[in-house]
Amino acid sequence: MISAVMPTYARADLAFERGEGAYLFTSDGRRYLDFAAGIAVNSLGHSHPHLVKALEEQGRRLWHCANLYRIPAGERLAERLVAASFADTVFFTNSGAEALECGIKMVRKYHDDTGSPGRYKIITCRGAFHGRTLTTISAAGNEKYMKGFLPEVPGFVHVAFGNLNELRAAIDDETAAILVEPVQGEGGIRPADLEYLRALRTICDEFGLLLFLDEVQCGMGRTGKLFAHEWAGITPDVVASAKGIGGGFPLGACLATEKAAVGMTAGTHGSTYGGNPLAMAVGNAVMDILLEEGFFQEVDHVGRHLWRELAALCDRHPEVLEEVRGAGLMLGLKCRVPNTDFGLQARELGLLTVGAAENVVRILPPLIIKEAEVKEAVAILEQTCKAMAKAA
Repeated sequence: MISAVMPTYARADLAFERGEGAYLFTSDGRRYLDFAAGIAVNSLGHSHPHLVKALEEQGRRLWHCANLYRIPAGERLAERLVAASFADTVFFTNSGAEALECGIKMVRKYHDDTGSPGRYKIITCRGAFHGRTLTTISAAGNEKYMKGFLPEVPGFVHVAFGNLNELRAAIDDETAAILVEPVQGEGGIRPADLEYLRALRTICDEFGLLLFLDEVQCGMGRTGKLFAHEWAGITPDVVASAKGIGGGFPLGACLATEKAAVGMTAGTHGSTYGGNPLAMAVGNAVMDILLEEGFFQEVDHVGRHLWRELAALCDRHPEVLEEVRGAGLMLGLKCRVPNTDFGLQARELGLLTVGAAENVVRILPPLIIKEAEVKEAVAILEQTCKAMAKAA
C-alpha cells in the first residue's frame, strides 16, 4: 500500500524537532552538526533570531495578496538585489526550478522581441542540475533524472563542462544562450575555471547570445561573494537564484539586465505565490545579514580554513578520501569508499552531509559557522575516516 506521503524520497529515519544555529535536534534530544544546511538552503543556520522576528512580525500583518497589487517589501528586496549585483530587474519565484523556467522563457522572448524568433536553443553542460520540472531536467540532460519522463523538452544542446571547443562547435543559427552553473553542485562540487567563465562572456558577445548562470546553489554568499560569478569579474545577462536567498523560506529569484528582460512585459510571465509579503519579509531579513560589513569576508575566511582542514584530512586518509574540491563554503570530499557509506557513518557520529555525483560528499554548512564548529566537524570526519578504513 502506498504511503500517505508520496514515496519519491529515500528519507533517513530521522525527524528533527528543532534547530539552533548550525545544529539540529531530534525529539529525544540528540544533537547533529548540520553541514548539509537543507542542501545549501539554511544559509543563516536554524532559527536565526533576525529571520524569526521578521517572519513573526509579517505574519501578524499580511501573508498574501497576489501580484494584482503592489508589494512594497518586494520592491525593496528587488532594489537591494539590483544595487548589489549586475542586475537591473528581478522576478520573484518560489523555487530554483521556477527561477530557471523564468530565465529560459526570458531568453526566448528576448530573441523573439529583437527580431530573431528562430533562436531558441540553449547550450548547457553535462553534469548539470537545473531542477525537477520537465523543462529543467531536459536542460540538464541527466539520464538518471530523465528516465521515465521522455521525450525530452526540445531546445537544449549538451556539451562537456569546461570544454570551450565543444561549446563553440555547438553554436548555430538557432542558438539563443549558454546556461552554466559556476559551481556544479549535484554534479559533484565542480567549480568552473574562472578563465572558462570569462571565455563564456566573450563567446556570448561574439555570437549575440545571452549568458545565463544558474546560481541556485552557489549564489547568495555561498562562495564568499554575493554571486559566484563575481570571482571571474564578469557580467551575466540572466542569473537564477534560490536556496539561500530565503534562508529556509521558499523563495527564488530570476535576475536580469534591462537588455535581457526587454520582452518581459505585462502578461508574459507570472506566479501566484511568487514574491508574496511573507517571502519578501524573510528575503529582506536575509539580505540584512548578508550585506552587513565583513559578512562575505568572514565566509571566505572560514571557507579557506575549512578547505585547509579538509585537505589535511585527505592527506591523512588517502585510502578513504581522494581530494577536496569546491569554493567558499560549497565544498566536497571525493571519496575512494562509497560516498553513501561515508555520509551514513558521519551521520551516525553526529554530522549531517549530503551526497553528490562523482562519489562526492558535499560539505555545505551554514554561512554563519565559526572555526569552533569547523573543528568539531573535522573531528567527526576524522573518526569517520578511521571507521571507514577499519571496515575496508
